[in-house]
Amino acid sequence: MPKPTLLQTRALPEAVEARAARDYAIRRPEGPDRTLESAAILAGAEGCDGILCAAGDGLDAATIGKLPDSVKIIATFSVGTDHIALDAAKARGIPVTNTPDVLSVATAEIAMMLVLMCARRAGEAERLLRAREWTGWAPTQLMGVTLEGKRLGILGMGRIGQELAKMARGMGMVVHYRNRTRLSPAEEAGAVFHGDDDAFLAACDVLSMHIPGGAATKNWLDAARIAKLPRGAIVVNTGRGTTVDDAALCAALESGHLRAAGLDVFTGEPKIFEGYYSAPNVTLLPHLGSATLETRDAMGFRCLDNLDAVLLKGAPPPHRVA
Repeated sequence: MPKPTLLQTRALPEAVEARAARDYAIRRPEGPDRTLESAAILAGAEGCDGILCAAGDGLDAATIGKLPDSVKIIATFSVGTDHIALDAAKARGIPVTNTPDVLSVATAEIAMMLVLMCARRAGEAERLLRAREWTGWAPTQLMGVTLEGKRLGILGMGRIGQELAKMARGMGMVVHYRNRTRLSPAEEAGAVFHGDDDAFLAACDVLSMHIPGGAATKNWLDAARIAKLPRGAIVVNTGRGTTVDDAALCAALESGHLRAAGLDVFTGEPKIFEGYYSAPNVTLLPHLGSATLETRDAMGFRCLDNLDAVLLKGAPPPHRVA
């Protein structure tokens, strides 16, 4: 019996590639490894049984509406599904799956790293050395702030937020959080719940953002909400770039209202807001949240588990989102 044909839009970790090649006839678009636009996806999907895509690939409603009838599943190498028109897939009867429960610790590690880098001005310090401008130790050089005793506000206390809270407690921080629903006492583990934005923002010496993208959260952190943060607060975003008003964030950094910002996600990736290149004390990472060997392998295996269920076993996929 011939192997099912799989459109694989991106290069994946070695172990994932090996398993995929064992069970599927893999089709990869020619050219550089990059996100695919609609035309490339439609051309590559012709005759395919499934699509293994990644964040950023252009699977909007128009593209999904034109997919060949042969496509029986879309598996995305991500937890987020902002790049996929879920309603359109549902209308076509094409299951969409993601990769939950395997990247929480890795992403929380990046969030905590950004918090530390911002608090201790590590980005500025590293750039100083690379520019060959360091003239030696000085009592007032690049003074940051210690995290012990500071209030960490977690916006979105899901799996990633809860992992970050564990790390923050180890640093001696006091955890506050804003969530759609209050967690159980066991999940809170002493964290302070806030039911409204104003009280939450006022309690944030450090704000770490972990909310999904979409119209409902677009530019959530705007000038008005930034103004409600204490002067000298730090902002970190490892969730979705669209949740931050870039111009407002840069203005707050320039004015000194914010001490620093650390960003791993951006609107319009890989392009980023021009103001970030010159904003003071901002640490920028190229979307590294889940970038560990262990996590990326686990994400790939989640994708293949979902694909196997539908294409090899005729069963419901275990991580269906639409």
